[in-house]
Amino acid sequence: MKVDYIALSVPVFFILIGIELAYSLYKNLAYYRLNDSISNLSQGIGQQLTGIFMKTGLFFGYKYIYEHWRFLDLPNSIWVWLFLFLGVDFFYYWFHRTSHQVNMLWAAHIVHHQSEEYNLTVALRQSWFQGWFSWIFYLPLAFMGFQPLMFLTISAFNTLYQFWIHTRTIKSMGFLEYVFNTPSHHRVHHGSNPKYIDKNHAGTLIIWDRLFGTFQKEEEEVYYGTTKPLASWNPLWANVHYWDDLIRTARKAKGIGDKIKVFIKPPGWFPEYMGGMQYAPQIDKDKFRKYNPTYNSNITGYILIQFITALFAGSAILFLYHKLDWPQLISGTVFVLLTLLSCGGLFEQKKWQVKLEYLRLMIGVLLILFFGFAIGYKIAFVMLLFISLIWFYRLQKMNTDASKN
Repeated sequence: MKVDYIALSVPVFFILIGIELAYSLYKNLAYYRLNDSISNLSQGIGQQLTGIFMKTGLFFGYKYIYEHWRFLDLPNSIWVWLFLFLGVDFFYYWFHRTSHQVNMLWAAHIVHHQSEEYNLTVALRQSWFQGWFSWIFYLPLAFMGFQPLMFLTISAFNTLYQFWIHTRTIKSMGFLEYVFNTPSHHRVHHGSNPKYIDKNHAGTLIIWDRLFGTFQKEEEEVYYGTTKPLASWNPLWANVHYWDDLIRTARKAKGIGDKIKVFIKPPGWFPEYMGGMQYAPQIDKDKFRKYNPTYNSNITGYILIQFITALFAGSAILFLYHKLDWPQLISGTVFVLLTLLSCGGLFEQKKWQVKLEYLRLMIGVLLILFFGFAIGYKIAFVMLLFISLIWFYRLQKMNTDASKN
């Protein structure tokens, strides 16, 4: 029986986020911004929902090789579990490192690095598409004979370990820094400072970085984010924008060879006739500004309610998807993703957002009414959407009246 340890840990994630947020507010540390945090959590919700549609297929790949091509029949012993832990962590290091060194893999992984803050919500900021290729790096473990369920369990705990290291509240951990991946090591990994880029790729154990020459100690102040800021709260654009950059570059490149190289070379690579390799610029502390567009504070409450709705609906789908039929699963996922897209657009005050929000609310009503959800859910969601429609209309009217004055 497969147990989704990541999904089961979601309540714990939010409790720890709440504790860190409270500590940050108490100490006046400004580690959190509402728009950035909702953007991070939106990526996490989207990743979990889109992951539902690929889990079975990706697990099948590992399982098929184990059942037909494994070299050994390994017992279920403590030593096998230990070697599997080391194997998963080792191959995670190479998957992670490769994701920073190959453009078409970085196009997916970049999502995790886009936040210009560093707190526990960043741990949940995950790519919607990275799972399509990450599993390939672990196939040697299937050939070796490590059982699929054992692999899923260890890889899940490898992921869970990495949640707590996304924090600035823990500075140094003494002698543990020599063996384990810690908040200090991982802060370096998220830095856009030139000396920190492509360093500390570890999952659980930092020993791989020390062995293979990618270790960097935290020294100067870390500036978080990517060297070319995303500058958007749009969760869909966050997942496809780098692909857009690569395709545009490939179109301008001459010859099939250079067009292919655009996708397999490291980030920053361009043919010589297009300027050559572009390295990360030094951080200008005086000019450095985080992306933080102004928006009408009157809409903050509305965004929060819509996001909480998406969070609860997404969590319900995540825990109950095996009981839903495909129309229910697809319609529910579409509504949640539209809601996350809407929240991002509202924070950016995009002109297209008003039409999208009205459209989203109408689509939500239709999806709830025409797909086989229980009557109680239908009544509750229709009422919520109807109240949201009136609330949003009044907010837009207030903005229109204010602009006239």
